[in-house]
Amino acid sequence: MTLLERDPDDMIQVLDEDGTVVGDVPDLDDEEFVEMYRYMKLARHFDERAVSLQRQGRMGTYPPLSGQEGAQVGSALALAEDDWIVPSYREHGAALVRGLPLEGTLLYWMGHEEGNNTPEGTNIFPVAVPIASQIPHATGAAWAKKLRGNDDDVVLCYFGDGATSEGDFHEGLNFAGVFDTPNVFFCNNNQWAISVPRERQTKSETLAQKADAYGFTGVQVDGMDPLAVYKTTQAALEKARDPDEGQLRPTMIEAVQYRFGAHTTADDPTVYRDEEEVERWKAKDPIPRLEAYLRAEGIMDDERHAEIEESVKTQVADAIDAAESVPRPEPREMFDNVYAETTANLEEQYEEFAEIREKHGDDAFLED
Repeated sequence: MTLLERDPDDMIQVLDEDGTVVGDVPDLDDEEFVEMYRYMKLARHFDERAVSLQRQGRMGTYPPLSGQEGAQVGSALALAEDDWIVPSYREHGAALVRGLPLEGTLLYWMGHEEGNNTPEGTNIFPVAVPIASQIPHATGAAWAKKLRGNDDDVVLCYFGDGATSEGDFHEGLNFAGVFDTPNVFFCNNNQWAISVPRERQTKSETLAQKADAYGFTGVQVDGMDPLAVYKTTQAALEKARDPDEGQLRPTMIEAVQYRFGAHTTADDPTVYRDEEEVERWKAKDPIPRLEAYLRAEGIMDDERHAEIEESVKTQVADAIDAAESVPRPEPREMFDNVYAETTANLEEQYEEFAEIREKHGDDAFLED
């Protein structure tokens, strides 16, 4: 039985919560293991600094990712150079692995349209804030690759558990099954769609089993085990490129995990989550889990750990300096960048905005 030939409720795992090996370790060399760990540490420190920037008024609303580093980094590292990712709004770690500079992510959440300009060759779609709207786009992009004969290039789409309740999810996956597109649909099941818990999304036993309705494979993986995520994504990518006889190319991966912080910095999770639940999930933290494995294998020691800690802090500090050195965007850009050409309706809205701003200043737009 291959990794993907299992019941959707049979969760794939390589490391247990203590970092002990309980499955087949992926074939990576020591430096690749360290690279995975470093990306996770970098994503976590960046996340902590980004939340701090928002609290200080130096950045707009921001969606934290802490707790989800294993799923993001593990999946992104499995991709080939020409593959594409289609993110939602929380995939800062995956975008980092694919080559998006940290200052680009900062600029986006600081309100700069420049943050949407990804460097050539990174193969990243723009951030999608509306829930599940990116899923049909990912299916369409993969279908286009197949029609052009480029179906060795896979399109991996990230979305949350809440997205599985949206029509775009069903339409995108149904189309992918019918047209056998080279897709991997990666569900970051972090247990909460803002304040709505997983059990209010569906009566299905797992989210992964929803793929059955569309005729292709769905699997559930421990999303806080980066090695399991890497192996599962790698297997799904291989199937998308070259499916076995009788199989369809797409796969849906449900990565079971938890977001430690708020849905966004505008959210207060203490209203709907209790601290006991949060602490229970923090015991599964993907970073110390991978570190324990690396130390047990002699791949990580105190000296290398200290080097990573220092380099991560320096890289994030430099990214913040670079982002904050860019002049603040003009409010007019909010209206100019919605469509290729500004509509009459948007122009009317801008004129109203400009009139209020001229009369009352920017304080008129601040919340109490």
